[in-house]
Amino acid sequence: MILRRIFNLLFFFSHSLFLAQECPDLLDPTDGAVDVPVTTSISWESVVGVSGYRISLGTSPGGFEIVNNQNVGNATTFTPPLGLPESTEVFVTITLFFFNQDDIECPSQSFRTEDVTSIPVCTELTSPQDGDVDVPRTTNLFWSYAPLATGYRIRIGTSPGAGDIVNNQDVGNVLSFNPPGDLPIGVPIYVQITPYNENGNATGCPEESFITADLGDPPGCTQLISPLDGATNVELSPLLEWEPVPGATGYIVYLGRTPFENDVLDGTIFFTNATFVLNFEANNTYFIRIIPFNKAGPAQGCAQESFATILGCGPFIDDDTGEIIYLNPEIDFPDQISICENELPTRITTTDEADGFRWYQIGPSGNETLISEAPSVNISETGTYIYEAYTVVNQDGVIVECPTSKEFTVVSSSTARIDDIDIELVGQRFNITVLASGIGDYEYSLLDSVGGYSDNNTFTNLEAGTYTVYVRDKNGCGVVEETFELRLRPPGFPQFFTPNGDGFNDLWQYIPPKENPLNIRYIFIYDRMGKLMIIIKPDSEGWNGMYRGNPLPSSEYWYRAQLWDGTQIRGHFSLIR
Repeated sequence: MILRRIFNLLFFFSHSLFLAQECPDLLDPTDGAVDVPVTTSISWESVVGVSGYRISLGTSPGGFEIVNNQNVGNATTFTPPLGLPESTEVFVTITLFFFNQDDIECPSQSFRTEDVTSIPVCTELTSPQDGDVDVPRTTNLFWSYAPLATGYRIRIGTSPGAGDIVNNQDVGNVLSFNPPGDLPIGVPIYVQITPYNENGNATGCPEESFITADLGDPPGCTQLISPLDGATNVELSPLLEWEPVPGATGYIVYLGRTPFENDVLDGTIFFTNATFVLNFEANNTYFIRIIPFNKAGPAQGCAQESFATILGCGPFIDDDTGEIIYLNPEIDFPDQISICENELPTRITTTDEADGFRWYQIGPSGNETLISEAPSVNISETGTYIYEAYTVVNQDGVIVECPTSKEFTVVSSSTARIDDIDIELVGQRFNITVLASGIGDYEYSLLDSVGGYSDNNTFTNLEAGTYTVYVRDKNGCGVVEETFELRLRPPGFPQFFTPNGDGFNDLWQYIPPKENPLNIRYIFIYDRMGKLMIIIKPDSEGWNGMYRGNPLPSSEYWYRAQLWDGTQIRGHFSLIR
């Protein structure tokens, strides 16, 4: 197992700044949507690496008067429990939270709700339910949200249609009510709840009833002992333990991965104040509500608590040392790899330490194809790939993979081709420029085939002599070389000519000296930009300074004399008008 320990909490600051750039967009309704139903559920994009989400809803950016910082765990959908106000711009603020790290509040997004023109539908009791018996006389009443409702009126009595306990009281836009005082013992209680909005009251809402208990009072609430409410780094198969409650005969436990779903324990009854839970998921927040009960009924108003499991791959804090720990392997892999055209396929091998490896090729449509599960992979074509290394962690019998991945590109490369060597004579010294081509990335060296390479293809202030230039592909596809000779200007090449038609010095041509004349085959003449003007032979009259029938301006021009033995001599001269 590879542990990557980071001791500087500044990491969290930089990590937060990075994640802030990955705040989720609203999926439904989208930012800027209009005529959104007041009964809508709000969903957003999932953010990789986040521990959970909190959501606030308000009528201004960052506002929370509709929903105040509701923890939704890892869920990415939230249904406002009281619906949304009509004809209102609603601002949604998503907060990302992380274990042992500051929360990140994302910028608000907004949409506008519809204008409601219909009356609401009826609702029904959820606790106690219609027909229940032995209901505690201290019970509170709970009901479900009535779509389109902005408030509720409630009537409570000891006979049908009576309001001798509560007579059509407007309780506002809430989903629960605490009757004044304890309810009568052992009698039927009749309840009618009427939702309303600005368009009127719901019609035909039924009257529901339940019978109170005559067996005394229910027990009080309890709270977690282990793990404590808000605990982190909880093991994956923990012992859940809570405070025993005097007078309780058992406990009803609701447990889930969001505050709204009991997907682990859904009303399971325990007759002790502890139980083991097997195989929690790593890096998750769990929400638990424990309700003691006895013959008089369940405890009322017991709060929901939460805790977080060990973080799987991290980051998490070592309780003993305070260090921040990752279980993912640390990798060192380049953004780009080159493969040589003459060495296909090319084998790439990682030196990273890990329990396993995977290599993927990304296709044109973005699909990923697994091509190797070894430390090495054979690459035969250019494109985009993913390299992944992972460690295997056993957390209380649960095997967890902790991966670290890197996307990289593969490009093709090859040895260079030396096309030309431009030579400039400055006084008694030479400057040369090496012109190379190919699909690789090249560097240059003079006289040394092993060292002294640079990106600069120009070498200056060279004495006359024989030299070898080396061009090396930076991606390791090979080195090419060329040997050449630098000679001082030999006699016979005029330094200037004046093609003005006066009969003197109107042509430029090689004038063989009496001693050691050069055995020239052709002479190539170029302008300063390297454009070929003319090719002349040593036995011709020479160049008259014209190009395609037009006189060229005064300037410097270059020549390259090619000898019959293959030697080339370069220099320059002036055209003066």
